[in-house]
Amino acid sequence: MTEPRRGAEPGAEPESRGGGRWGAAKARAARLGESAKQAPERIPLVGRAVGNLVRVNLLDNATRLAAQAFLSALPALFVLAVFAPASLKHSVTDSLREQLGLRGAAQQQVQQLMDARHDDGTAQSFGLVGALVTLISATALSRALQRVCERAWEMPRNSARLALWRWVVWLLGWLVFLVVQVPLRDGFGAGPWLGLPLTFTVSTAVWWWTQHLLLGGRVRWYPLLPGALLCGLGEVGLGVASKVYLPHAMSVSVEKFGPYGVVFTALSWLIALFTTVTLALVLGRVLAEEPVLARRLGTPTAPGSW
Repeated sequence: MTEPRRGAEPGAEPESRGGGRWGAAKARAARLGESAKQAPERIPLVGRAVGNLVRVNLLDNATRLAAQAFLSALPALFVLAVFAPASLKHSVTDSLREQLGLRGAAQQQVQQLMDARHDDGTAQSFGLVGALVTLISATALSRALQRVCERAWEMPRNSARLALWRWVVWLLGWLVFLVVQVPLRDGFGAGPWLGLPLTFTVSTAVWWWTQHLLLGGRVRWYPLLPGALLCGLGEVGLGVASKVYLPHAMSVSVEKFGPYGVVFTALSWLIALFTTVTLALVLGRVLAEEPVLARRLGTPTAPGSW
């Protein structure tokens, strides 16, 4: 009885082998899918990171920050530069040229705007009141960033009365940081070997201070350090990548779309910047609550006990 069965196996082997391979592939795919679903549960760090990114709504907030920076903060930078000394105007122009990859016609338009004099009719009609209104409206970026920080740390919204001066101070600090980024990246003439560490150090300090300021001191300094370090690392990497990519992208975009090409490329760069920042802030909170780091940084185990 066993012999026929053995003899039948070779004839049925090709068909069963084909079906077996297909079934094994399906089973393997199903196992991989189940592993992907259960990964957050098996690895707490991954689970908390994914949960926080979903809760903060990474891309939505990054796009909102980029739009606020483009529509309010950059115009405020232009307005302040128009009334500023010549040396500051050149610094602003150099910073925008290097960070946005401005070349050709786009660079000339920015240069003409920066060369406007105080006695020009446009500048006089705009006046100090217009500059103040532009600066106050630019605090929309500060408010949006404060909300991202609060969501990352699951904090309630701070009152506008207590946060107003913080919005203005942060905005002015950020505009100054934008202006000095170009000499920082160049190491003040020494080259990238000094510029990259300087950029990382200053960026980390700026984003460390940013979180503490916009959160109103409700989170202690040390738990905010991982997010600041990730922001500094992200800005260094983005700066290197943008120096290679942006000039070509800006030139191609201007050739295809004219002046609108500057808008498209600048917005894309800002979205990439604030996606990096938002991701770093969220992951920084996750890392700060890891048991090993939490003991060293003094991160409270309960979110409400800051």
